[in-house]
Amino acid sequence: QVQLVESGGGLVQPGGSLRLSCAASGIIFSIYDMGWVRQAPGKQRELVTVATSAGRTVYTDSVKGRFTISRDNAKNMVSLQMDSLKPDDTAVYYCNAHLWEPSMSEAKDYWGQGTQVTVSS
Repeated sequence: QVQLVESGGGLVQPGGSLRLSCAASGIIFSIYDMGWVRQAPGKQRELVTVATSAGRTVYTDSVKGRFTISRDNAKNMVSLQMDSLKPDDTAVYYCNAHLWEPSMSEAKDYWGQGTQVTVSS
């Protein structure tokens, strides 16, 4: 059974920092691209960042220079360090594990339960 368990959300003032963590089990962690997706009230889900299985990192423009994703394949964990937080960063953040299987022309996606991040004074 695949499980992605997030932790670390909460309430923080503008300009503050939070660190989210996601512990994965039930998958071969190292072959999955691991990412964070967020959804703000009334808005569509937005891909925030991805750390690929090949070691690349990608960020959406609005978080570049403020957020840092890291993965530890030995511990099956991915983390998101969020600095200089803004009210617009307020959302539920979901951990995502993604694998494209070319032999089957299909993708596997697994999701965590989500953790709330609120940036407010």
